[in-house]
Amino acid sequence: MADVDQGSTFSSESASPALDSLNANVSNGTDSTNATVAKFVSTPEGTALAYGSLVFMALLPIFFGALRSVSCAKSKVPPENDWANEFRNSSDMPETITSRDAARFPIIASCTLFGLYIFFKIFSQEYINLLLSMYFFVLGILALSHTISPFMNKIFPANFPNKQYQLLFTQGSGENKEEIVNYEFDTKDLVCLCFSSVVGVWYVLKKHWIANNLFGLAFALNGVELLHLNNVSTGCILLGGLFVYDVFWVFGTNVMVTVAKSFEAPIKLVFPQDLLEKGLEASNFAMLGLGDIVIPGIFIALLLRFDVSLKKNTRTYFYTSFFAYIFGLGLTIFVMHTFKHAQPALLYLVPACIGFPVVVALLKGELTEMFSYESSAEVMPHTPRLTHFPTVSGSPASLANSMQQKSSSPRRRRHNATAM
Repeated sequence: MADVDQGSTFSSESASPALDSLNANVSNGTDSTNATVAKFVSTPEGTALAYGSLVFMALLPIFFGALRSVSCAKSKVPPENDWANEFRNSSDMPETITSRDAARFPIIASCTLFGLYIFFKIFSQEYINLLLSMYFFVLGILALSHTISPFMNKIFPANFPNKQYQLLFTQGSGENKEEIVNYEFDTKDLVCLCFSSVVGVWYVLKKHWIANNLFGLAFALNGVELLHLNNVSTGCILLGGLFVYDVFWVFGTNVMVTVAKSFEAPIKLVFPQDLLEKGLEASNFAMLGLGDIVIPGIFIALLLRFDVSLKKNTRTYFYTSFFAYIFGLGLTIFVMHTFKHAQPALLYLVPACIGFPVVVALLKGELTEMFSYESSAEVMPHTPRLTHFPTVSGSPASLANSMQQKSSSPRRRRHNATAM
């Protein structure tokens, strides 16, 4: 997203309707609905609190999403294992981004952004945002439910009556019957869905910044966890392409500014600079697009999986890239306040997140090993690519229960030991 000078009217939304249509900058100012009111001058304390909170919130999904991405990679199983197929068809399977996907990604994102620009010029902004609100209402509920599911499994007592359910939609009959949706869930999943639905209703009705951030954090964590780069070269292609995309659309045209001012969706993190003065009703927001979290995040997660593959009980490349991200984000905020203009964050994040680990690899003599590492080889052989959308089947809790039940027999236990 982009905005005009600091303290004046700015965009409160991102530049694209999907997580992978990436906005990439940090922005601050007053809400566009308050354009006719005397502009608010944030205090140094309020500004520091806002940007400190944004940085902290950005680090959470990267750190925990990277850890969970390792768990996804370690979930590989022999093809003949019975529950392998169930897991392979589930919505929890990671999507592998290949070099071809990475090369096309900036082009697709640019077409999406420009298409939105034309769309908002032709059609009513109100009706478009109403459709987008309903779309992200559903996606947000599912993403938030998936995010909190592991925590709910730890909270519930062991004797909790956890019943199993199945939602099955088919078409045709007899031998021609075909499954459309086969979703298994349990009572714990229903509790997660109920909580997520409450947050969703809160967001749709109030558009409150806390509800927005809950959905935004869930989207970011799921993106880092389930989007896997297959190797470091692919990561460099993706980050390099989006580096050019971000700089061009922020500095070269007003397209991103226009779309950002018109678009309403929880695909950014926001924090009010006037929180100390107005409390939870504050409206002067600093914000960070989810693209600035997810894109560097999946590269950092790849380096964590590379660390694990080295089997040295160190996380050198993960921590190097993680602190490089902090450095790049801090530099973005510093430059923005120095020049009083919104900045494309990937302009600073990409060189930091790629450059720091490469320098470390050169010093350690592991550069060749880093670029020859194939992350996709650690997942299952037929991992779906980014452009493939697998059939929904199973849920995190039900799949975990299925694994535990099947591992109770000696034959299954042998396979599970191999998988881990």
